[in-house]
Amino acid sequence: MYTIKQASARSGVGIPLLRAWERRYGVVSPLRTPAGYRVYDEEAIDRLRAMRRLVESGWSPREAAPRVRAADAETVRALAVGPDAVSGGGVPTTDRSLVGRIADAAARLDQPELEAALDEAFSAARFEAASQRVVLPAMVEVGRAWSRGELGVGAEHAASAAVLRRLGAAFQAAASNGTGPTVLVGLPPGSQHELAALAFATIARRTGMDVIYLGSNVPLDSWLTVVEETDAAAAVLGAVMPGDADSVSAVLAALAEHRPDVIRAVGGPYAGEVRGEGHLVLPGDLSEGAALLGRSLRRRRRGRGGAR
Repeated sequence: MYTIKQASARSGVGIPLLRAWERRYGVVSPLRTPAGYRVYDEEAIDRLRAMRRLVESGWSPREAAPRVRAADAETVRALAVGPDAVSGGGVPTTDRSLVGRIADAAARLDQPELEAALDEAFSAARFEAASQRVVLPAMVEVGRAWSRGELGVGAEHAASAAVLRRLGAAFQAAASNGTGPTVLVGLPPGSQHELAALAFATIARRTGMDVIYLGSNVPLDSWLTVVEETDAAAAVLGAVMPGDADSVSAVLAALAEHRPDVIRAVGGPYAGEVRGEGHLVLPGDLSEGAALLGRSLRRRRRGRGGAR
């Protein structure tokens, strides 16, 4: 049996997010010690991993939770390895088709087909759905194909650049009126994979936040400087790759020391591995992450009596 801290470390799900999935979706039902502390068994760890994997692959938590709750132990173990290990629904056929088209066009360096598929994705659904259900999952497939040696670095970069242009245009189109709370979004030093971070920044901006997108590979000192210069209310970092957790931890620790009033948040597949306390761990669903951040900003504002 594992404590909630141990369950978080083993599953890769941050404690705040773990509690949210437990309370809101019933993904796990831990036992309680005589002292009232939660304890989790191996199956609970697998269910948390399965939920995390599904969300990372593009499912919303509302879709993933019933899948995990209904699955038997063997299926849960397979899902914990990765959602591709188990057949099943959850993503509409149209979305799956577009994911395949984008990944295939990227592999063939077919820019006209890639642009056409992106056009269709963003014209068929709101930005939130198109980016999370089609575009980002397609780029995950492109990354997997690159790691298997099925496409070259040039092809992967060309596809990423095409998607980055679309996300950048959407971010610009969602220009803030400057009346919302200032939120910084970016990646820590050394981190380059920025597509999900820019998608999150765009979604947050579309909710009314005054988002400043800092981009990839932002030095620690620059985070501190920009927070001061903008009087930001929140700083959001992405932990996208295995090595990002350490650099995110360092930035969050520095922010906590120099500007403890600023809300610190982290999202991404490795957010659960970030050290320290007092920061938000955002859910894998970018829209839900933006909503969680928005609620935290409103609580902060009320706590200050309505003054920035």
